[in-house]
Amino acid sequence: MSTIQNYLLELVEWGEEVQRKIDSLEISAEEKNSLNKQIETWIKNVKVNSNRDITHDDEIIDVLQGEAQRIVLSMKHNHNSNTEQVGYGKHKLPQLPYNYNALEPYISEAIMRLHHDVHHQAYVDGLNKAENELYVKQPDKSLVKHWLREQAFHGSGHNLHTIFWFNMTPNSDKKPSGDILKQIERDFGTWKKFKNLFNSTASSVEGDGWAVLYWNPRNGRLGVQSFEKHQLFQIADIIPLLVLDMWEHAYYLQYKTDKESYIENWWNVVNWQNVNERFAKAKKLKWALY
Repeated sequence: MSTIQNYLLELVEWGEEVQRKIDSLEISAEEKNSLNKQIETWIKNVKVNSNRDITHDDEIIDVLQGEAQRIVLSMKHNHNSNTEQVGYGKHKLPQLPYNYNALEPYISEAIMRLHHDVHHQAYVDGLNKAENELYVKQPDKSLVKHWLREQAFHGSGHNLHTIFWFNMTPNSDKKPSGDILKQIERDFGTWKKFKNLFNSTASSVEGDGWAVLYWNPRNGRLGVQSFEKHQLFQIADIIPLLVLDMWEHAYYLQYKTDKESYIENWWNVVNWQNVNERFAKAKKLKWALY
């Protein structure tokens, strides 16, 4: 048995240990089922490749390692969302749940590095500064409005980008399925009608903004909205499920002014499993319908 085959067998053992760890996590049944499906698929892929004649520099090794990293990050993400708080001014840049080049050819490595490491980091830094001024230092009354604006801009930027990274995957199913598909068909008629509306929404963004699929607990329906910058044109009380960054820094290096190609290619990396997970949580919030 070759060294690489031994390594793959060790990966299978690691995956089985992860399965046991998932069962001990204090998360919902839906989250456990989702994580278990992911690790089961990963173990199956490892076993299939253990029977192939592959080398250390084979691309599949990087793919398997990247997918394992994504699963572990998803476990940490779900665990942290249930057990911890973030102190004022203590926000951190989340690690990408895949490699920088994983979304190619649809989104380039260069864009991902610039977008994540520079732009998102700037929003984290800006949010931390605003929160420190508002909640730790207690600002002069004349500066409160300024820091509230900074909190809204950078806080919305940080939150939207965090959704955005996990809304994408190199292993996209390309189309929605499960509960989110049923709700899309119930509220928009068909998947195609929803996609056309979402594309038009993204194209309509002037300058800087986002296209957003959201759940509205006030009417029990999905909706689509564009956000200007990060914090403007929002609808209070909605829950974003799927977001597309339409700021130029998200696509210009690769697509220049061709926004339409960026929008269309982005559907190839949408993580519908993540959208379904967000939808399952969002539906649990129930308000009186008006």
